[in-house]
Formats: sequence, structure tokens, C-alpha cells
Amino acid sequence: MAIFDTLTKTQAQTHPMDFVNYCLNFEGDDVTFVDLIVPEQPTVEMHQADIVIKVERNGQEVLVHFEFQTTDSYDPEMSLRMAGYIIRLVETYRLPVYSSVIYLRPDAGRRDRGVYAQNIAEHQIFIEYKVFRLIEMEGQQILDAKPTGLLPFTPLMKRPAGVDAEQWLRRCIQTADSVDVPNKPAYLGTLAVLGNLVYESEVISRIISEETMQQRNIIEYWTEKATAEAHQQGLEQGLEQGMRERAREDILETLELRLQPDAASTFKPILETIEDSQRLKQLFRAALLAESTEDFAQALAVDR
Repeated sequence: MAIFDTLTKTQAQTHPMDFVNYCLNFEGDDVTFVDLIVPEQPTVEMHQADIVIKVERNGQEVLVHFEFQTTDSYDPEMSLRMAGYIIRLVETYRLPVYSSVIYLRPDAGRRDRGVYAQNIAEHQIFIEYKVFRLIEMEGQQILDAKPTGLLPFTPLMKRPAGVDAEQWLRRCIQTADSVDVPNKPAYLGTLAVLGNLVYESEVISRIISEETMQQRNIIEYWTEKATAEAHQQGLEQGLEQGMRERAREDILETLELRLQPDAASTFKPILETIEDSQRLKQLFRAALLAESTEDFAQALAVDR
């Protein structure tokens, strides 16, 4: 999921105040951008996708921390991870911290209550953070406001009633295409990659222009995805082939031990043509039960 980490981090770093203004309840406050805190600092062990933004809120400097999460986190649980981030930030910078986790996939974050708690008498710990599930955010409100940093995430957001998935994706692309950004194809490419978390690549490629789909980040993503799928398929095929080879060897060894020595060489050419794993299992049982080469030959002839 490295490409999702990179894209979400890039959007937040490029448009930090869009995330601050639309995710946190700072309405009516005087909030100005101060700086980005680089997560890779050795004093703060942060996940690659983490974003820490220093802002001034009503004259006081505070930190705003966002953790982008594609799926649920179990080892460790997200609440423990977030508690660790918050404590390390407070310890390092001695500033108030507003921490949030943003879940990308529609099925992620359902059980995250935004709380880490240790309930031990006289040693209680209670840390809160905000949880944003994009599928619960009103996407049309974001399209109407057009915050540049958040538009690429809109395909993952809640669509209006009566709007089907493809209509919503098309509306998101049209709105993103209407904003003024330095590299429009790459910007739409980010939307395409994030949108692939919920939409099929064929649907996205049909709607987004050919020029956008040829951008480097799109090519890298599709190549990475295709390579991973091919690798998995190769592993599965290799495993099945290995199981078939082992089954043939077991059959031949059984025939050689139970029947005459040349039985294995007699039946080997035929066995090597059989690719059905279930059929090979049946023949292994037949080899165990055969009293003669004629018995096994009869079992081998079944369904041939």
C-alpha cells in the first residue's frame, strides 16, 4: 500500500490547511499555517503516511496530526498507535496536539472509537483522537467547497441520495478537473489511484482521459498492482504444480514397492499427462489397493 501512503501524504503536505479547516472544528477561530513537521525526525517515530502540521490557533501554536489508514490496524491496534503518536508529539514539542485518523476504505474504522484507555485504579490513562471515515463524510459538501487537497478523496466519500456510483465518480472527476492546479493530469491521477480502492480500474480508465492515465504515478500503480497479482497467481500455480508432482511421485513409488519393479516406468508416461489433482489423489488410492498391474491399469483407464 505504499502508493496510497505516498499520495495521501503528498496531498496533505501540499494542501495542509484544507485538512485542518475541513476536518477539525476550528470554525470561527483565527487559524493560520506555521510549518510542516517532518515525520522522519529521529525524535518522533512516525509512520510514513503521518502528517504533523504546526498552526497558530487564536495566537497559540498547536500541532495537528493526521494518520491516513487504508485498512484497520490490529498489530498494534489503532488506539494504541495513536496514543503513542500523541504522547511522543507532546513530549517532543511541548505543544497541544489535535490528532485524527482518516480511514480510506469504506469498510475500515468501524470499530475505532477514537479512545485509548487504561482502566487501572489510580493509574488510569485516557487519550482521545478524532476518527474520520471518508465513507461517512458528505462528499457533495466537499465538491461544493472545492478544497483542492480533499477533492481527490471524494470518490471514497458518501455520495448524495439518488446518485449511483458511476455518476458520483464522474461528478468527482469533473469537479477536480475544474480547479486550477499546476499539474492537472497528475492531480487527476491521484484521484484515480485513490478511487481504485472502491472502483474497478476499467471504470476509472473509461471516465478519466487517456492523457491522465498515462501519468507516471498511474503507470507505477497499475504496474505494481499487476505485478502483485501476477506474483500471487504464480505462487498459486507453482504450489498446485508442486502438489501434482508430489502426487505422481507417491503413485509411482507405491506401484514400485507393491507391484513389480517396472510398474512405475510402465505407467509414468500416462501419469505425467494428468493435470487434475483430484484424479491423481484417486489414482494414489488405487495404487494402494491394486493387487496387480492389471488392477491399476483398469483404474487408470476409467474416464480416459
